[in-house]
Amino acid sequence: MAAIKIDKKISKYRVQKPGAEPAPAAAVNVAELPTSHGGKVVRLTEEVQRPEVLIGSTYKIKTPVSDHAMYVTINDIILNEGTEHEQRRPFEVFINSKNLDHYQWIVALTRIISAVFRKGGDVAFLVEELKAVFDPRGGYWQPGGKFMPSIIAELGHVIEKHLQTIGLMARPELDEHQKKLIDEKRAEFEARGKQTDAFSKSHFPEGAQLCSKCSTAAVVMMDGCMTCLNCGDSKCG
Repeated sequence: MAAIKIDKKISKYRVQKPGAEPAPAAAVNVAELPTSHGGKVVRLTEEVQRPEVLIGSTYKIKTPVSDHAMYVTINDIILNEGTEHEQRRPFEVFINSKNLDHYQWIVALTRIISAVFRKGGDVAFLVEELKAVFDPRGGYWQPGGKFMPSIIAELGHVIEKHLQTIGLMARPELDEHQKKLIDEKRAEFEARGKQTDAFSKSHFPEGAQLCSKCSTAAVVMMDGCMTCLNCGDSKCG
């Protein structure tokens, strides 16, 4: 009896009784496999080789915890080019930085992520795994007020942004009720900020009280008497 090599993972099995015909295997349509992020799953095979030209996108990461910026380049392979089923898939990633302190983990991380990209399937799980990494020394704030728990987490945000750009992940959208609530809160905050800005732009000392004579926030305590620095009105005459 010839030996049979099994090169795939065994998911289930059954014992075949003597004389019984083997049941046909159920066909699995790879394109219809569900995803957890609303994108399309494309299975790459071993026959897919690296083409001579890839489309790349480079993202800059500048953090306050490092003196040098990091440049993340993600190269995409185009599947079914020139057809209605054309789609971009991430194929490899490179990270460049002048900071040699990060050299070892940068090389290891880029090789692992690139291997996952070339394997195909639902690669969106990488985003959540990277975003969940926390720096024991503490994170940092991005310009605009977004907190990043670590450099690795920001790398996860970069990959998430790229996957959303090429259509492999769905962009999060708010429903109409949430949009209406945000618009109302924004308008309320801006109206409150306008009143605050009117006083903050004044050239009078901070904390000055409103003058009952000229209606200007310029009344301060001088020589034991409340005096307006705008019109000169004083309680002491």
